Amino acid sequence: MPHHRGQEIRRWRDPKRYLWLLALAVPTLPFQAGGLVALTGLGALWWWGPVFAFVLLPLIDHVTGKDSANPPEEVMKALEADRYYRWCTYLYLPLQFGALIWACERWAGGELSVAESLGLAATTGVVAGVAINTAHELGHKRERLERRLSRMALAQSGYGHFYVEHNHGHHIRVSTPEDPASSRMGESFWRFLPRAVAGSLRSAWSLESRRLRRRDRRVWSHHNNVLTSWALTVVLFTALAASFGGIVLPYLLLQAVLGFCLLETVNYLEHYGLLRQRRPDGRYERVSPRHSWNSNNTVSNLFLFQLQRHSDHHANPLRRYQTLRHFEEAPQLPSGYATMIVVAWCPPLWRRVMDPRLHRHYAGDLSRANVHPSARTPGPARAVSG
Repeated sequence: MPHHRGQEIRRWRDPKRYLWLLALAVPTLPFQAGGLVALTGLGALWWWGPVFAFVLLPLIDHVTGKDSANPPEEVMKALEADRYYRWCTYLYLPLQFGALIWACERWAGGELSVAESLGLAATTGVVAGVAINTAHELGHKRERLERRLSRMALAQSGYGHFYVEHNHGHHIRVSTPEDPASSRMGESFWRFLPRAVAGSLRSAWSLESRRLRRRDRRVWSHHNNVLTSWALTVVLFTALAASFGGIVLPYLLLQAVLGFCLLETVNYLEHYGLLRQRRPDGRYERVSPRHSWNSNNTVSNLFLFQLQRHSDHHANPLRRYQTLRHFEEAPQLPSGYATMIVVAWCPPLWRRVMDPRLHRHYAGDLSRANVHPSARTPGPARAVSG
């Protein structure tokens, strides 16, 4: 029997090995938009990025369904070491910046109307938002190259402080009231967004200042990872404005804002209402699969380097995307991120879909949930109003 098991493991091949390349379709969205406009003559197709991400992708997700299979434990080490999967993430960056330069050429060319330019900015914003996810995958690794590429990928969205806050803030405080990136039950996305943006910025600066002081280094110096990450954005935008003219700056700023808003929407849905309990010593319990919402929708996972298997990521931050596992005990979203992002933008619909799931997850005991203060009603049950 062990002999047959060994043969079975040696024969195992990742059935999605070459499908991970689909993620590289995202940074080409501006090129796709330009091609569609050229083919059809329809200027509205400059808005192709949002249509692809929030209309087409949810439909494909629904049709293709879910995949909860995990790689055999015996192949994990070899799968982690396979550099092919790293190149799938590395290649995002040249496509990302190639598309950004190409978009600047279009904005500066004077051939697009304002509405078409805004559509191209929205399409480019989708690229910037998913680039933060690529930076997320790279930024958790120990190799210096991957960490540098992570910071470069964040330059387009101007969200370089994410490199510090996510690794050293969010992963420590996840699913607690102290975490600006963990949304609370009864908190709409539109209320969460300013709290998350401001909170993550403050957290990143505080964490980095503390790190530098411990090392007896000046906060305002080239050693500050927050400042140097922001400097990459300034250099990038200045170079593009110098090359194509100041006309590109409003569109660069718009696509950056759309990019980090897309990230914060994902943050909103990943830990909504989930709470780590305090232990008798006052510390929070260890992060477990039940502290992240997960989704096994196949296509969304392919396009997002399996970000939707978020529980395993928090339990094992260094684990590479191709080896992230599904856990039965992890609470499951009703659909993939592409669908749930749109749902999150409509608070009444979000509450109708997600609050009952949160109730079931905690067996009706909302004293164990992360509830927004304004959504609580007096009494021991901590029921949620509305």
